[in-house]
Amino acid sequence: MQAYRASILHLEADPSTTDGEAHAFHEDGLLLVAEGRVVACGDYAKLADELGDTPVEDLTGKLIVPGFVDTHIHFPQVDIIAAHGEQLLDWLERHTFPAEAAFADQGHAEAAAEFFVEELLRNGTTSALVFGSVHKASVEALFAAALKRDMRLIAGKSLMDRNAPPGLTDTVEGSRADMQSLIADWHGKGRLGYAVTPRFAISCSDEQLAMAGEVLAEHPTVWMQTHLSENIREIVDTAKLFPDAKDYLDVYERFGLVGKRSVFAHCVHLQGDAFQRLAQAGASVAFCPTSNLFLGSGLFPLETACAHGVKMGIGTDVGAGTTFSILHTLGEAYKVGQLRGEALDPFYALYLATLGGARALGLEDEIGSLEADKIADFLVLDLAATPLLARRMPAARSLEDRLFALTVLGDDRVVERTYVAGVERHRR
Repeated sequence: MQAYRASILHLEADPSTTDGEAHAFHEDGLLLVAEGRVVACGDYAKLADELGDTPVEDLTGKLIVPGFVDTHIHFPQVDIIAAHGEQLLDWLERHTFPAEAAFADQGHAEAAAEFFVEELLRNGTTSALVFGSVHKASVEALFAAALKRDMRLIAGKSLMDRNAPPGLTDTVEGSRADMQSLIADWHGKGRLGYAVTPRFAISCSDEQLAMAGEVLAEHPTVWMQTHLSENIREIVDTAKLFPDAKDYLDVYERFGLVGKRSVFAHCVHLQGDAFQRLAQAGASVAFCPTSNLFLGSGLFPLETACAHGVKMGIGTDVGAGTTFSILHTLGEAYKVGQLRGEALDPFYALYLATLGGARALGLEDEIGSLEADKIADFLVLDLAATPLLARRMPAARSLEDRLFALTVLGDDRVVERTYVAGVERHRR
C-alpha cells in the first residue's frame, strides 16, 4: 500500500444540482492506494490507524486532486497550436489539413504520439477523449503510447469522405474496415477505448454518417465524438449540405449518432431546444473556451446547457485551443462566463475537469474522484509553484478563494506529480 499525506480536494457530486457542499476537503488528509486503486481517502487523524507498517510520504503543503479529464483534444494538431489567422473553416484549410496530412507517415505519428501523451501527463491530464487523423496508423500510434503508460484514453480516426484535400479523405467502406479493425485490436485493451469520430457534418456524406451510425449500433460499448454548432459559417454550410434536417443536431440524430456515449464539442450556438434534446438522449457536451476565443467562434452558454441538464466536460481542443493545461483552460472558461454575465463557480470548474468529465464519458464509476475503489489517477499540486502563487495563496480568505486563484493563475508548473493507476508517470 502507498500512503500520501497532504491536503486533499475532490468533488462527490455536481455542485450546480446539489444542496449543500458537493466537495470533500481534508486540510490534513491521507490518501491510501493499493494495486492501482484508492483504498481510502479522508482526514489523516481518522485514517492513521489503517496504515499499519505502511510508510507515509509527507506532502504537507501540497494539494492532491483527481487527475484531469480532457473531453476534447486533437492529437494531430499538436504542431499547429498557436497558428495565426482566420476563423474555423479557413483555419482548417490553412493549417489543420496540411498538418494532419503528415500523419500518413507512421514514424511521424509515433513521434508525435509520444510527445502528445507526455504533454498530457505533464499538465495533469490522466484521461482524454481524442481525435486522430483520417489515417488508421495515427490512432494506432496514439493507442500504443497511451497503453505503455496505462492511461485512460479514448480515440478514433477522423471520418472524412468529402470537403477535405486529397490524401485526407477516405471511402465509406475503407472507413468501416479501418474502424472495425481498430475496435477489434484496441477497444478495451488496457484502459483504452474507441470512439466513432465523424470530423463534423461538413466532412461526411450521408452514406458516411449512416455507416458511422451502423458501426456505433454494432458496438454498443464504443463512444461517438464530433463537432457541433461551433462557428456561424460552419452552421450555414451544414444547413446547405443537409437541407432536409431541421437543424444541425438533427443531422446527427437522423443517423443514430446521438446517445448516452456521444460527446459533442463546442455547441456554442445551440438553443434551448437542442440542449434539451441532448439531455434527453443522455449525450454530453465538451466546453472548449480557449479554442472558441482563439478562433472567434463565440461564447458558450454554460448556464443554459446546465439548466437543461446536459452532461458537461471541459476540453482543451488543442490545436485551436491554446494550451494543454486544464487549469489554464478553466481560467479562460471563467472569462467566457464573465462576458456572458455568468460567473463560473470555482467548485463547478473543478467538477468540469474531474467528475464532470468522467460523467460526460460515462466513466464516473472508474475515475473523476478519489472515492474508495476508484482507479488511483491523481495529481500532487504545488500551490507555491510560481512566485505569484506563493504570494497569492496565503492571502486567500477561503477554500473557494484558493481554488479560484489556482484556476486563474495555475498552469503546468503547478502539476508537481501525475499518478496513473497509482504509478507516478510525471514529476516536475
